[in-house]
Amino acid sequence: MRTVLLLFLLSSSLAYSQSVEKPEEDNLNLEDRFKEMKAAAQTFKDYKVIKEVALDKVWKIVKDSMAKKEELRLTAEMEIANLKEELTTMRNSIQVQEASMKDIVYDSTHISVFGIPFSKTVFILLTTIIVAALVFILSMAYARVKIANSLVKEKTVIADSIAHEFDDFKKKSMEKQTKLSRELQNERNKLLEYRKL
Repeated sequence: MRTVLLLFLLSSSLAYSQSVEKPEEDNLNLEDRFKEMKAAAQTFKDYKVIKEVALDKVWKIVKDSMAKKEELRLTAEMEIANLKEELTTMRNSIQVQEASMKDIVYDSTHISVFGIPFSKTVFILLTTIIVAALVFILSMAYARVKIANSLVKEKTVIADSIAHEFDDFKKKSMEKQTKLSRELQNERNKLLEYRKL
């Protein structure tokens, strides 16, 4: 009688579990499927009796879940690989830009003269020194020319005064000579007169 009662309970619980409205079986996740399997299982003493069909459905969901996770893992790996590739590309691009920026910064702080690169501060300092040296040399040359001009003017004035004095001396000498030659002629004439007498 006990066996019959047990069979009756089993069949009634099975009928009840099949008659209970279940959510769509394809949309259940693993945890929901396990709870459903556990609820649909029949109890025999301390053990649960689970139908093979229910186990197969749980196994199918496990396989589907594992396949989805594998697919998600592969997708994630592909995304990671793509992101790594983009990162490498961006790093290369950044390195190229940094090199370009270094060139631009170098070009903005340096100047090339006759193929020799100088920093702009050194070039400005050198140019200032050269210009200052040229100004100093020109001012020295100007001062020497000015001194030479004043010396030439002074010598010209001295030469003019010497020439004037020489002309005066010459004039005086000529007058003296003329006077002396007249006096000499007069004396000759007197001498001739004395001889004639």
